[in-house]
Amino acid sequence: MTNFLNEYLPNVVNLGWSGDSGWGTAIVQTLYMTFWPAIFGGLLGVVFGIALVVSKPDGILPNKFWFGFCDKVVSLFRAVPFIILLAVIAPFTQLIVGTQIGTTAAIVPLSLGVFPFYARQVQVALESVDSGKVEAAQALGATNTDIIVDVYLREARAELIRVSTVTLISLVGLTAMAGAIGAGGLGNTAIAYGYNRFNNDITIVATLLVLLLVLVIQLVGDGLAKKFNHQAR
Repeated sequence: MTNFLNEYLPNVVNLGWSGDSGWGTAIVQTLYMTFWPAIFGGLLGVVFGIALVVSKPDGILPNKFWFGFCDKVVSLFRAVPFIILLAVIAPFTQLIVGTQIGTTAAIVPLSLGVFPFYARQVQVALESVDSGKVEAAQALGATNTDIIVDVYLREARAELIRVSTVTLISLVGLTAMAGAIGAGGLGNTAIAYGYNRFNNDITIVATLLVLLLVLVIQLVGDGLAKKFNHQAR
């Protein structure tokens, strides 16, 4: 195996596993840049998604101002290409984490880049809940909080898992883009040590590792969605 790797993937072997440019470091950085933005951007997306559903004209808490505000914020951030967002919010990133470079700095733009996409996904998932169940809960005297938690979120669990899976996969793509401009991770490895230095074996292996991560996320998401879909029935 060692001879095979040295012969066909020499640059991959030379890069090593540890160190600032090692494969292990790149993988950890990619997971780091996926996990935290998924938490922060996910929470923000859920809040805006719920707000869009409950504050719409026929929602349980209709409010023209808040619906318009949330809708415009989500639409605005969705309209900005991620590569431009990285530059535009650089001063904000500096204010939050104290630097504009590195994996930690990438968390801010990644969170803001993924949240509007997820907010729309959450909105669609919650709007798929049968309105009759919402009306039945209201007739039984359920509070708005009860309706949001026990009707909207519970009934849409399987669909929320599906859209979360899609969002996570999209986020992995964004981490690769952030890595390509110096944030680290497999994207940085593929570009800085592979493409820019004509080391095709590094580019290919980095790409395959990203695809493997995407496959794992897809399989886990599909399994959880199927499980909760069966429970709902």
